[in-house]
Amino acid sequence: MFSSSLSFLHSTSLSSSSLLFPPSNPKFPLTFVVQAKASTRREDRTARHIRIRKKVEGTPERPRLSVFRSNKHLSVQVIDDTNMHTLASASTLQKTIFEEFNYTSGPTIEVAKRVGEIIAKSCLEKGIKKVAFDRGGYPYHGRVQALADAAREHGLEF
Repeated sequence: MFSSSLSFLHSTSLSSSSLLFPPSNPKFPLTFVVQAKASTRREDRTARHIRIRKKVEGTPERPRLSVFRSNKHLSVQVIDDTNMHTLASASTLQKTIFEEFNYTSGPTIEVAKRVGEIIAKSCLEKGIKKVAFDRGGYPYHGRVQALADAAREHGLEF
């Protein structure tokens, strides 16, 4: 019964008994190795972002609101993908936001709300009312959600 359940191992040079009791002689090491796919969190996020970008595209009528989040900063751009042009941007690296909040461990939800407010005002000044939200592969939670909610509250339509 045991040998029938391991029928997928017939192509290897090992018998079922050698799988149960590996040889103690180092001249005959096991040749069957199982490895898991190793991917980093950044690679996983990039793959999610690529999947999202297949569906979300910025047009002149409805540009893409792209979010980038790092441990220390938060950045948002409104992008027209057909012309490959950035129409508006806001970031925690800008002097107005950086001086307004005193954060050392990274942007908080309050900072994300302020960035969302600034990007919404900037878009409305330029006549942009509707955008397509691109969360950049990040979960819609925490800072990303706070930024999106603040932008909606100040007049942007997603």
